[in-house]
Amino acid sequence: MIIDHWRLDIPRWNRWDIHPSVAAGLVLLGGLYVYLGGLRGTSRRKIAAFVGSLLVLFGALNGPLHSLSDQYLFSAHMAQHLLLTLVFPPLLLYGTPAWVVRPLLRPRWVMALARVVTRPLWAALLFTAPITIWHAPALYEAALRNHNLHIVQHLIFLATAVVMWWPVLSPVPELPRIPHLLQMLYLFLLGIPMSITGALITLSGSVLYPFYAAAPRVWNLSPIDDQQIGGLLMWVLGGLMLWIVMTAIWFRYSVWDARSDAEREVPLEAYSNDQ
Repeated sequence: MIIDHWRLDIPRWNRWDIHPSVAAGLVLLGGLYVYLGGLRGTSRRKIAAFVGSLLVLFGALNGPLHSLSDQYLFSAHMAQHLLLTLVFPPLLLYGTPAWVVRPLLRPRWVMALARVVTRPLWAALLFTAPITIWHAPALYEAALRNHNLHIVQHLIFLATAVVMWWPVLSPVPELPRIPHLLQMLYLFLLGIPMSITGALITLSGSVLYPFYAAAPRVWNLSPIDDQQIGGLLMWVLGGLMLWIVMTAIWFRYSVWDARSDAEREVPLEAYSNDQ
């Protein structure tokens, strides 16, 4: 008798299962924010953005989406990754005031490393390489079948995504944002490798990830249909999300252009808590 990797006690995908490690991480992140003064003198908009980032992380790594992505659907896994890389980090950076970040940068080696990895070229490479490499079938399958490796994968995605967004939403002028037009070009170029990876997954004529081919079917989606939806999420929705941010940057650029600030570096007021 061949025993499949699916256990008989798998919970239904629509149950809200909360993972202690995720809850502990969220409490630690929120506690650090409060301890370092994130609630003092910070605008309500920024506090709301930070709280939103915690809610996004909670929803992505717990409950139905997490169960679907871990046990049933490749497309749900792709949606989860988009939340972790394109929604959580910008909310986190936008919602974190400078005085919360500066103590974390105080050690010399941390600041020295940050000055390198937050430069646009390095930030883009550090984000693009893991996203592309982890979607290779062998590595993706390994992460799905090894829980600890899966945690490492998510931590890498989160860390490199925060670094990727830093040139656009840096909370401290010591590690400055790049000028607005370069921000738009930066995000446009970042979307290309992600779109290519998504297109290759979508247009593949065979199932790339056997783990999901053997998974119980949900909503009568065949493995190839599920894979194509997941690829389209990365290819189309991921690109659309970047274009939305580029559009917002363009309107912000237009504001500073009207005040003759656009040809300079990002104005210091961009780092204030009134934004």
